[in-house]
Amino acid sequence: MIAAATQGTVVAIGNFDGVHRGHRALLARAKKEAQLRGLPLVVLTFDPHPAAALGRTPPPRLMTLARRTELLKEAGVDRVETLAFTAEFAGLSPEAFIEQILVTRLRASVLFVGSNFRFGHKRAGDLETLRRDGRFALGDAALLEDAEGAVSSSRVREAIAAGELATVAELLGRPHALEGGVVHGDAKGRTIGFPTANLGDFQEMLPAHGVYATRVERLSEGGAATLLGLGVTNIGVRPTVAAVPELRVETHILPPTAANLDLYGAKIRVSFVARIRGEERFSSFDALRAAIARDVVAAQEIHGLQGWSVPPVEATL
Repeated sequence: MIAAATQGTVVAIGNFDGVHRGHRALLARAKKEAQLRGLPLVVLTFDPHPAAALGRTPPPRLMTLARRTELLKEAGVDRVETLAFTAEFAGLSPEAFIEQILVTRLRASVLFVGSNFRFGHKRAGDLETLRRDGRFALGDAALLEDAEGAVSSSRVREAIAAGELATVAELLGRPHALEGGVVHGDAKGRTIGFPTANLGDFQEMLPAHGVYATRVERLSEGGAATLLGLGVTNIGVRPTVAAVPELRVETHILPPTAANLDLYGAKIRVSFVARIRGEERFSSFDALRAAIARDVVAAQEIHGLQGWSVPPVEATL
């Protein structure tokens, strides 16, 4: 049963993974059009990624669906419609997609879709299909460009994989982040004086193994974020301390926030500000401890350059 909207809408269609600066520039144009027409702005997005339903390997996620929805609404979207991209949905003809989704469900008057937009069974529908239908105005959906070309989710993924976090932040308009629950580890960090929060159940793309200056936020059940402090995060298999390689994402929150902070079971967001070094194997725990101490100093310097300070810790944390 397809729910129908009660009025016309301006609709932007896409995955919008990352809700990067290019997406937000497009949404700003769509929002202006919606305001001129007195209509709500709706984003139609898909989950999981269409590639998964089509038997291909989807690209790594830049963010969870919940975070994507949150940022889309912050960008001025009035409603986010998420379609489950299943094999059955992929089998809809272009005509059925238009009638069932665009007309009946969304009551679309204006569409903002990319020039390479394809829809319907075997991707048979395109912009020309929409023009021939004649019921929709087509808005300018060109993505923002810089000296390297269009700002895109693919470029963000490439920069994350390369550890180019300044480029990532420039493309996204904010640092890349991981969200997940804090799980119990083996307490090795505590024994050498650097207790860590171990992140589990995250869905987002991992940066390359190494040590990073990060910001750490605690997330409420409703998704509201509270800054806990600044941190040093290690991504890797801990070659110095682990007998069996096992990927870990471990964050040491810098003083004064770190004092007596119990986060087990909490959900946190770790945002990656800058890469400090790659993953290394050290000859001893003492050598590892000294390296982490240097990482902490480097992170403090990086955060200081950003002008960020650590807020006082509330007793409820």
